[in-house]
Amino acid sequence: MVNQLLAGVHIAVSAEAVAFGARLGLETRALFKFVEKSDGSSWMFTNRVPHMLNADYTPLSAVDIFVKDMGIVFSEGKRLCVPLPIASSALQQYLLSSAAGWGRQDDSAVVKVFEKMTGVTVESKDLSAATAGGEDADIPTVPKDATLASLPPEWPEDPVEEISRVEDEGRAKVLVVLDDDPTGTQTVHGVTVLTDWGVDVLVEEFQKKPACFFILTNSRALNHEEAAALTAEICKQVVAAAAAVGDIGYTIVLRGDSTLRGHFPQEPNAAASVIGESDAWIICPFFLQGGRYTISDVHYVAKNDTLVPAGKTEFSQDAVFGYKSSNLRKWVEEKTEGKVQAKDVASISIELLRKEGPESVCRKLCSLEKGSICIVNAASDRDIEVFAAGMIRAEAKGKQFLCRTAASFVSARIGLRPKPPLTPRDLGCGGVTGGLIVIGSYVPTTTEQVRELRAACQTLEWITVDVAAVSSGTSETRETEIEMAALSATLALTSGTDTVIMTSRDLVKGASKAESLEIGLRVSTALVEIVKKISVRPRYLLAKGGITSSDIATKGMNVRKALVVGQALPGVPLWQFGPGSRHPGLPYIVFPGNVGGPSALATVVQHWSKSASNATKDMLQAAKAGGYAVGAFNVYNIEGIRAVVDAAEAERSPAILQVKMKAQRALSAAVLKQKFV
Repeated sequence: MVNQLLAGVHIAVSAEAVAFGARLGLETRALFKFVEKSDGSSWMFTNRVPHMLNADYTPLSAVDIFVKDMGIVFSEGKRLCVPLPIASSALQQYLLSSAAGWGRQDDSAVVKVFEKMTGVTVESKDLSAATAGGEDADIPTVPKDATLASLPPEWPEDPVEEISRVEDEGRAKVLVVLDDDPTGTQTVHGVTVLTDWGVDVLVEEFQKKPACFFILTNSRALNHEEAAALTAEICKQVVAAAAAVGDIGYTIVLRGDSTLRGHFPQEPNAAASVIGESDAWIICPFFLQGGRYTISDVHYVAKNDTLVPAGKTEFSQDAVFGYKSSNLRKWVEEKTEGKVQAKDVASISIELLRKEGPESVCRKLCSLEKGSICIVNAASDRDIEVFAAGMIRAEAKGKQFLCRTAASFVSARIGLRPKPPLTPRDLGCGGVTGGLIVIGSYVPTTTEQVRELRAACQTLEWITVDVAAVSSGTSETRETEIEMAALSATLALTSGTDTVIMTSRDLVKGASKAESLEIGLRVSTALVEIVKKISVRPRYLLAKGGITSSDIATKGMNVRKALVVGQALPGVPLWQFGPGSRHPGLPYIVFPGNVGGPSALATVVQHWSKSASNATKDMLQAAKAGGYAVGAFNVYNIEGIRAVVDAAEAERSPAILQVKMKAQRALSAAVLKQKFV
């Protein structure tokens, strides 16, 4: 009772103080930041005033609760003849608030009494208030370090321990992640990826009772209608498989791009049409390794030492998935074409995550109206872990959520801690062939990384595929481009040289979004055909770009199941292909197009590459140790080269190609390089 007296008085007097400051002409958020570090602060002041500044009165503890509690305090004081003048005054403020119709709102709504009496508004007019209005022109690029340092300290307790305990006890729902490209496995390890969603395959996976598994949809390569149809089809299979297993709870996660590109709201709508209406859609694009932060409902992309609003980056200019809004409330309104208004979108603030913890997250989620959309702000892994713990608690109370998130949410939700990047030695990789690097992504980040790769790795073989030739040229031109690239790559890999197959850097756009998608599909298909025609097993395979990496795995390598063993670099998934693929056990580096600094791609390739100058020596030393000979063959034309390479592959035997200079000139330097002489 004494505690409630103090709590009620502190909330009421905090509201009075902030309203007084607003009437004095002070900027209320600046006032709050000053007072919270001063002697006049209190726990209730630091906890409730942010609700007032954000005008967020979602009830965590309602006004009417304090009408009741303070009423009990006042009655008991009267019975005992104890004067309670300050408590009595606070009670009157709660009664006024309730009488005005705000009784079921959060108790911080008592500030509305002071706003009404004085004619002021305490809602902050700084960045968070400006962005709530949704005008991206008003959202500035901000200094990264200073902005992150200005946030409250992180929640002090480690939520992963709670999440792991719930997972170990089998009380958490299985996370079924529908990944619109393979890069969504950026933060997990020891997790299965499926490219086949037959009911029998899903039943087998559910029976293992895993914390999580991925289904690779590659839907970002499809149009809206196709993506929605595919999502609905997979969800039907998931529902059927779960029913067949029985007594299995699951949560659907639609893993999407951390820069907001993808089929929203088409995919969530399609999923909801099958699994039913959820209590809320969760929107969480935070991804630390990629430098994606959500602060005051604004989504930022880290660029050097700054945070750039996502709507002002090159990602928002995507030919298919472009957008204007950086404020996620307005982004939802934009993408739903006004069917969901920005004012109706809820959010979990960083202040709530860092000051109130998982239980307040749970209460907030449980208080949402059914069918709500809720944004999750986050600026650190701890933030997203706090949210995940609160969401698990809400699910334990019977709530059901449909999630549209980036990669960080998945690892947080299943309680995975990061582990160091893996190297070839960790996987026991060897062999004398070269590694194959396929680059299809055209975003500026990739183009910059390619320049760094050229400068840092001088021994690579470079094969450039002309985008115009494979996307809009004649069938003969297209086939010639594919054949020449495949042959050149086969020869280079056989010689032990790490080889890059790259699309030309000119971005070819269509006259419409549908035409741009079709061009992208033709280019991706050409890369797949090239990879399928390469007859040797590379030492490792790296694919750059989401659509590229999906198509190379599923269509080029016939992968039906793979294991995510870890990361090659933070944010860069590393798989091993499963049985039934063209090359079981092959290490596969799935390198997102928009992740990493300029040197990131070069760093990974340097970790995995093998010096070409040592390839022949290693091959001959292996032959000596194994007691076998290596054949050297004179070849004069493409047919001869193919015959030797095909025979060597069939016998799984090394071979040396000897080409005279005259024949080499005839075959063209694009096909045979000096190292084959």
